Amino acid sequence: HKHTRMSSVGAGYDLSSTTFSPDGRVFQVEYAQKAVDNSGTVLGLRVRDGVVLAIEKPVISKLAVPGANRRILSADRSVGMAGAGLAADCRMVVNRARGECQNYKHFYGSAMPTEVLAERIASYVHLFTLYWSVRPCGASTLVAGCDQSGGERTPQLYLVEPNGVVQRFYGTALGKARQSAKSEIEKLDLSSMSAKEAVKAAAKIIYQVHDESKDKQFELEMTWIAPETDYEHRRVPADMLAEAEAEAKAAIEAMDE
Repeated sequence: HKHTRMSSVGAGYDLSSTTFSPDGRVFQVEYAQKAVDNSGTVLGLRVRDGVVLAIEKPVISKLAVPGANRRILSADRSVGMAGAGLAADCRMVVNRARGECQNYKHFYGSAMPTEVLAERIASYVHLFTLYWSVRPCGASTLVAGCDQSGGERTPQLYLVEPNGVVQRFYGTALGKARQSAKSEIEKLDLSSMSAKEAVKAAAKIIYQVHDESKDKQFELEMTWIAPETDYEHRRVPADMLAEAEAEAKAAIEAMDE
């Protein structure tokens, strides 16, 4: 009886990421996942003609410069990465991804397919769960891309988790409000939606799941890969973002009435 109780709380079994508990869990990796689950909401939507990434970035200070300290970064011209969890860990993963993209392009002469990149990042993150001398990576990343094969463009969205698992999605959410955000994403008809419509949908979801009473003010950061960007990963233009935010706020006010 005592043995099972110990393993359920992790006592002793959670001191190293190389120790399994008697019921087959690696607690340090689970704790790294908690760092991701407590972060601001991040979501990705893969639609008919592109991918949209959005993030709820808490405003840490009135003196912070708006638009700085970005949490969505480019790994390559047409690959975007949005991180949830510890910001520095996200940055480390993105830097690794940039190196992978450059090496691939140098060696093969073409851009790295999104799936290959996601799997290489996952292998990198997984290394941090195998050695007692390092701690697991406290970040999950959404990897968005648009692969070209022949004349066709195929939007891609992958999730890489702290345990080294990589999954492919049409749409998903990370962070504090992930459950309610996923419920909202499930209501969307992603396969027929355009990237332009997805920008508005993503803004609406981020505003909808933001908890006014508990959470601080936030800044909405959004990027996209779409025909409008010539399939490169770019920030959503300021006027388009402002319009999407205005519509999101109006929709929430209408719901509250």
